[in-house]
Amino acid sequence: MAAEGNLSAMSAPKGNATAHRKPLVERWLEKGLFRARWLMAPFYVGLVVALAGLLYVFVRESVHEFAQLNVMSPEDAILMVLSLIDLSLAGNLLLIVIFSGYENFVSKIDTGNGEDRPDWLGTVDFSGLKMKLIASIVAISAIALLKAFMHLAEGDSIDNLHLIWLVVIHLTFVVSGVMMALMDLMASKTSKH
Repeated sequence: MAAEGNLSAMSAPKGNATAHRKPLVERWLEKGLFRARWLMAPFYVGLVVALAGLLYVFVRESVHEFAQLNVMSPEDAILMVLSLIDLSLAGNLLLIVIFSGYENFVSKIDTGNGEDRPDWLGTVDFSGLKMKLIASIVAISAIALLKAFMHLAEGDSIDNLHLIWLVVIHLTFVVSGVMMALMDLMASKTSKH
């Protein structure tokens, strides 16, 4: 009988034995801290509202621009497309942050195994989220820079200081992205402690 008791104690998971030895206050604190992750959920709901606002701006901009389609020059059409792509990239950025942030920090999203579920959902960790964010920011910055150059090519006057700042900011984002990628690469090659 005693041997059976020792055998069952040895086969029990170690985590349970450790958890029972912790003081009650510590267990309550840890449960409270773990449940505090739900305080992040309203942030993601707020980002969904921001996404709806971005959709409103996209539709408003589309209606305004498409109404002038008959009198648009090719350069104006390119600028219109760049503006709409810019808004679309910002929407993609919001969606990535909403889904990945919620899954990484709050709870897994249970959508079943439907074919509409994005392949990356549930696979983007914090490092991948950072890289997707910086890539989107670099793309948005590049579009802003390209729009400025398009205005310059059309003969519009653009303040040189403004143009220089656009280039500097874009290069800063590019260098930041490269540095973050290098840090992630170095971190992945080091052994975990």
